[in-house]
Amino acid sequence: MGKIARHLNQLIVGNVFDTPEILEEYSTDRSVLKIKPKFVAFPESTDDIRKLMRFFNQLAIKNIPVPIAVRGSGLDEGGADLSNGIVISTERLNRMLEIDPRERLVRVQAGITLKELNTALSVSGLTIPIDGRDHETIGGLISNCPTDESSGKYGGIANFVERIEVILANGECLQTNRLKKYAVAKKAVEKTAEGELYQKVSKVLKKNEKLIEEIRGENNLAGYPRIADAKKRETLDLMPIFFGAQGTLGIISEVILRAIPLKPRPTRMVATFREIGTAVKFLEAVETLKPRKLNLYDLKIIMEARESGKNLDGIIRRLEDGFVVFASFDEKGNTNMKKIMNIRNKLPRNSKFIFESSENTNTLDEFENALYSYLRNIRSGERVPILTDFYLPEWNIGNFLNDLKILGKKLDLEMELFGSFSASTYSLRPKFNLEEPDFNKKATTFLKAGAYIINRQSGCLAGGTPEGRLKAVVTNIDMLESERRLYEEIKKIFDKNNILNPDIKLGAVSKFTLTHFRDSTLPKVMV
Repeated sequence: MGKIARHLNQLIVGNVFDTPEILEEYSTDRSVLKIKPKFVAFPESTDDIRKLMRFFNQLAIKNIPVPIAVRGSGLDEGGADLSNGIVISTERLNRMLEIDPRERLVRVQAGITLKELNTALSVSGLTIPIDGRDHETIGGLISNCPTDESSGKYGGIANFVERIEVILANGECLQTNRLKKYAVAKKAVEKTAEGELYQKVSKVLKKNEKLIEEIRGENNLAGYPRIADAKKRETLDLMPIFFGAQGTLGIISEVILRAIPLKPRPTRMVATFREIGTAVKFLEAVETLKPRKLNLYDLKIIMEARESGKNLDGIIRRLEDGFVVFASFDEKGNTNMKKIMNIRNKLPRNSKFIFESSENTNTLDEFENALYSYLRNIRSGERVPILTDFYLPEWNIGNFLNDLKILGKKLDLEMELFGSFSASTYSLRPKFNLEEPDFNKKATTFLKAGAYIINRQSGCLAGGTPEGRLKAVVTNIDMLESERRLYEEIKKIFDKNNILNPDIKLGAVSKFTLTHFRDSTLPKVMV
């Protein structure tokens, strides 16, 4: 163990490692990238994080910058969990600290996973209705602010976070709160790091009022898009700026969330269509019923899952091409199913419908696992996440699919679209052989060409998840200069010495990113 790791282990209660085995383990996340860190830290408390930040901030002041990435469960698809400096893991900061069932409030450490939190909340009849992966951490969900499959109904993680505690780059602790104008003015004149923060942010927001208003409501998570929610009427809250910031402004250590009453088990249905136009017409009608989930899949995804052994014959029938719609309702399930039956009567007879019953529950369970089976099939290549979670407006899905056919032929790739119609976010996961000599070139062409046809159909590459390292190859070129300057000012205020994830988002460099693609499939394939 080197001198720095030994010193840091004396400094904190948790552990810091620089052993090759651990560095190798934390050199990959869920993305196609591989970047090996110099250190991996496992803090046990907020105080541990503060000490680590102070140490590396002091190094930066002495002109020895060490990049810092914060990592929850390592599920990021854009490489934001990776660093060639130090990776700070929050996996040991996983406790529920307080719960107030009457007010439906819960205080947790940022490393608690969504599954752990909802399991604990269920005892009190509460839940956070986010359709994230079970092992996603709450801090990670805030940092990435993904548009999940239930966002169309519940609005995503941002709707359930009341306050956050953040450790800033200099080791100071910030506890966010929405402050009225006089309270902001009072803090701004304080000779403290927090006071300086409020003073500078207030100034930037005022200077860029018109631009910030233009950003509001855009389907784009590049930069710091939630900045538009920081100032409301005569109040200011710094918390929204951290949604989608991907650890570039601070490390989230604690979170207060507001839960809702636990919902009944969803009622589900599946429908198959030969034509995308008919499928979209049906989706638009079902969307008015406010489903929890409303998803669209290329039929080939389900067919591939069936080939792997899934019992899906009852859904696919004799179709060889087409689209599958999945809907679930956690409220008024039976009533909504009757309404869907009425909608069905107005559609072509070749459309097939399956409504959940006691006899077909297992079939619907297998259907919900079909996408997982599709993504895990690596016999002839890995379905690496390169063009995922992009925004696509419903009225352009048909045109996008036409463009996709042309692109697929040019690149010799089979590209099956899937995603959430209600949240307007979709993904493409074609197979790549990472060991081929031209993999980097082919994957880069796919990213850039795919982004082009997304923009061509009024979509947005970073519409469902932030740009990280990978999407930044495109979004940094497309971003307006005025918007870039605004985000750079915000970054400078929170991270003066540029040590917090400096190589992602605006700081991502295409050459570095594209030369750090993995050259082999991970031993444990992550979907």
